[in-house]
Amino acid sequence: MTKRFLAILMIILIFIGGFLSGSLLANKRQNQEASNFNNASLSAKTPAVKIVPEMKQASKVLIGYVQDFRNPETIDYDGLTHVVFSFVHPAVDGSIIMNGDHAIKNLRAVVANAQKTDTKVMLAIGGWYHINGGESYDYFKTAISHPEARKKLVQELVSFTKRENLDGVDIDFEHPRSKEDALYLALFSKDLSAQLKPIAKELSIAVNAKVHSVTGTEIHSVVFEPSMFKYFDHVNLMAYDGQWDGEYNAANLSPFSYSANIVSYWTSLFDQHGYSREKLVLGVPLYAQPENPSAKQLSYKAITEHAPGNAVKDQVNINGTTYYYNGHSTLKKKTELALSQQLGGMMLWEAGLDAAGNQSATILIANELNKHQDVRYYTRK
Repeated sequence: MTKRFLAILMIILIFIGGFLSGSLLANKRQNQEASNFNNASLSAKTPAVKIVPEMKQASKVLIGYVQDFRNPETIDYDGLTHVVFSFVHPAVDGSIIMNGDHAIKNLRAVVANAQKTDTKVMLAIGGWYHINGGESYDYFKTAISHPEARKKLVQELVSFTKRENLDGVDIDFEHPRSKEDALYLALFSKDLSAQLKPIAKELSIAVNAKVHSVTGTEIHSVVFEPSMFKYFDHVNLMAYDGQWDGEYNAANLSPFSYSANIVSYWTSLFDQHGYSREKLVLGVPLYAQPENPSAKQLSYKAITEHAPGNAVKDQVNINGTTYYYNGHSTLKKKTELALSQQLGGMMLWEAGLDAAGNQSATILIANELNKHQDVRYYTRK
């Protein structure tokens, strides 16, 4: 019994010893492999670990509004990141109205042309004037203040966007004039965003400058609900038409100081509410305001065609009338302002008014934006 017991005990000890030795050897190999993996970048014999490239900074936008009667072939799509086709008109029951067959024909041509340059096309609803007469304000307010009409308006805009292969919607409600108006606009924005975002469509809004061009103080007659700005990809600052603040003065159309005050106001507002400044887009006018209010505005194109040298000026006298506008130096300075304050880009009202060739404001601004992003420059053929 004793010999048999000792033999069995010996077998058990040998088995246990072998097991422990194997475990220790396995652990040693695992530790060695882990060490080799951690030191892989230091070994010339070990393949380098693949490095995921750092995400590039998002491109700055250059948004150009284009009115529905413009010739789609005259727009510089290559210089723009977005074209905002303007306007579709809201009816009081929430349906939408376009300005005849030529408008839808032009829209489709804009979409086809924009696809060639990867330019996005959005549809603007609203504007100052309504196709049925008067201001768009009353029609728009009625539509968004009634739940059923507001729901219908959202549905029609989303359906239209899908059908026409658009990239989003732009809201141009000019302008909420009370807290009640601001609430309706916020509800409409929320509902529209909820339908557009799941289908990867953008939502933007054109907003009043909210700053007096003469005094530099806040304008309280226009009211916004700040919480609504979280729903937008772009908030387009209409930093022009300052000539109407106080007594008419064409020189107050859109000087640099006016834009600087506007940027200061909106960046402070967005910082206060925790919104990214990248949402903000600084607008500039591509038209000239006459000193005589009875005279008509002139396009940037007309100003430069009258004399190419006008592109570098901010005012000019034509046929006895002085016109004020933004020349190349001012446009460049405003673009630098937007970049220095971390805005998302620039906006043009409107792209159909631009000049061609070396006088083009679109090319000038696009190059200034892209100069800070190390990407291609634009040139017109």
